[in-house]
Amino acid sequence: MAAMCQYSAAPDGDAAGVATDWHFAHLAARATGGAGLIITEATAVSPEGRISPYDLGIWNDTQVAALQRITSFLEAQGVVPGIQLAHAGRKASTERTWIDRGRRIAPEEPHGWRPVAPSAIPFDPASTTPDELTGEQIGEIVQQFADAARRAIEAGFRVVEIHGAHGYLIHEFLSPHSNHRTDAYGGSFEGRTRFALEVVDAVRAVWPEGLPVFFRVSATDWLTENPEDDREGWTSRDTVRLAKELHAHGVDLLDVSTGGVAPDAKIQTGPGYQVPFAESVRNETDMPVATVGLITDAVQAQDILASGKADAVLLGRELLRNPYWPRHAAAVLGGQVPTPVQYHLA
Repeated sequence: MAAMCQYSAAPDGDAAGVATDWHFAHLAARATGGAGLIITEATAVSPEGRISPYDLGIWNDTQVAALQRITSFLEAQGVVPGIQLAHAGRKASTERTWIDRGRRIAPEEPHGWRPVAPSAIPFDPASTTPDELTGEQIGEIVQQFADAARRAIEAGFRVVEIHGAHGYLIHEFLSPHSNHRTDAYGGSFEGRTRFALEVVDAVRAVWPEGLPVFFRVSATDWLTENPEDDREGWTSRDTVRLAKELHAHGVDLLDVSTGGVAPDAKIQTGPGYQVPFAESVRNETDMPVATVGLITDAVQAQDILASGKADAVLLGRELLRNPYWPRHAAAVLGGQVPTPVQYHLA
């Protein structure tokens, strides 16, 4: 199961960022449904790194304790618990998606704050202009990712995924659309990827050697590779190049998604529309890949794996519609998934 935000934690006080009964029920249902790996929603490495005030966090011990309850249950069902570590960058301080379509919360409003980014460029005209990060602040965020990874181990997670996609902070550094820096963290491909690699190195340094590190990437911004768009962005060729660097720095799997850095980018969608980007990385590098994006059918998913287009399939919205999708898929494909002992009479 891919990471999917629930916007259901308390926005402030001692319970800020702490997993609730909703998170337990949401993730536990997919565990009893037969998922093999479950990745939590984007979990912020700092209060300012949350997408919304209602996101999960992992910057304190109270948050760790609540997550331990969840990981213990997942492992008891034979599920591998994974966590996605994130910093929202300039897309931070927003409302929940069902409130005014996730409008931006101004810094002076309750539960609002001023976002940070590689460059002082707002995500869209309605967004707050972010503060441009200093070199010292960049180092502090790298350390926050490392500290969050340490806490994730304590919380019982066995897979950590670094969120470098969807227009959030790491992606903002990668893309020339959002990174206009002229120092060592901008300009060239090497400069724009520096922050991502520093985060990977910091996480890998504290994460157990025998446990995997994933990295989620937006394979394209849908800008440069759109003939109708003359803006410069991150491309699928950049992703292949980055995959080689990430693999050399200890990333075990690239979770390939797309888009997110420009609100008006023209995305070309369709069933399995993101699979070709994962396939390119798999064919041109030694990096194992996972694919996502409008994968809904068991035969479709199996074909992606059997034909060598990807090494893993991560489902999102289909598992919201049907928590027991893995069980139905096993029935269609003639496979088996573990069944809770309580269901053996069903």
